[in-house]
Amino acid sequence: MATPVILVDPLPRTLEQIMAPSVRARLERLGRLVISEARPMNDDEIEALLPHAVAIIGQTAMSAERLERAPRLKAIINVETNFLPNIDYAACQARGIWVLTPASAFAAPVAEATLGLALDLARGISAADRAFRAGTETYGLEANLDTIRFEGAPVGIIGFGDLGRKFRELIRPFRNEVRVYDPWLPAETIERLDCRQTDLDELLERSRFVVVFAAPTTENAHFIGAPQFARMQKGSAFLLMSRAAVVDFPAMIAAACSGHIRVATDVFPVEPVPADDPMRTTPNMVFSAHRTGGTRDALFEIGSMAVADLELILKDLSPQLCRRADPSIAGRLRSQPVSRT
Repeated sequence: MATPVILVDPLPRTLEQIMAPSVRARLERLGRLVISEARPMNDDEIEALLPHAVAIIGQTAMSAERLERAPRLKAIINVETNFLPNIDYAACQARGIWVLTPASAFAAPVAEATLGLALDLARGISAADRAFRAGTETYGLEANLDTIRFEGAPVGIIGFGDLGRKFRELIRPFRNEVRVYDPWLPAETIERLDCRQTDLDELLERSRFVVVFAAPTTENAHFIGAPQFARMQKGSAFLLMSRAAVVDFPAMIAAACSGHIRVATDVFPVEPVPADDPMRTTPNMVFSAHRTGGTRDALFEIGSMAVADLELILKDLSPQLCRRADPSIAGRLRSQPVSRT
């Protein structure tokens, strides 16, 4: 039998970025790698490889017609970490092709950064630093008139996937009452992690800290807008940690500008943000340049998870680490592809 081919089309990632040398060596033992990293693999090359490919690592478009021309294909592993609308997920499921993503590799670093941003919004850490550098600092109680405590404060989590659950576990020592809004989950899943299932309005009204981890879908574009921000308690904190598309960004900036809420965001409608964007001078906001998940160890975890599961699949065993695409959900996701960095 011909040597199995593994099509590697990983942009915006590269193998060097996501795989330690030892992990890449494991991958190379699984078959002949055909790699395109300087550019997305072209259609002619893909078509020539399909009859021999046992796996695809990357974001290659795979229609039902292409899948028919790939009789040996067992796995597609999306290392960009979003399920993109360029794969026929139902056809993959019918064929028994695993479509996976190691997205949970980002959960721990994003949760950690979210906690840091929440504490910053609560205690005014970066604002105090700026004031000190400008020589306008105040001391003692006067410096804390607008601060709040994170410990014991009610927290609302919107979107309770890998990121939301990891954040919930991380904040346990702070003894927060945690409400969750996620219409794709049953109450039992939420309550097992000591949270309360609630509707969006109650979460916004009752939470001192609101954290958004929701993924963008065909149904929830800009679902948090001016009416939702108006429901939040004055002086409460809003953290946007998933994708900009789920929030009405101008309404969020206006709510921060007015002083009604304080905001932290790691994502933006256009990235990189133009240097002259007036958002940069918005008061009551803390900015992070879409960097909370992309730590070196998290990126290496992507490669490690992908290779470990591919080793199992090529032994006709089930993957254990990556998340499998559910056609009923993957077809509704609308994450903007990450930029090449």
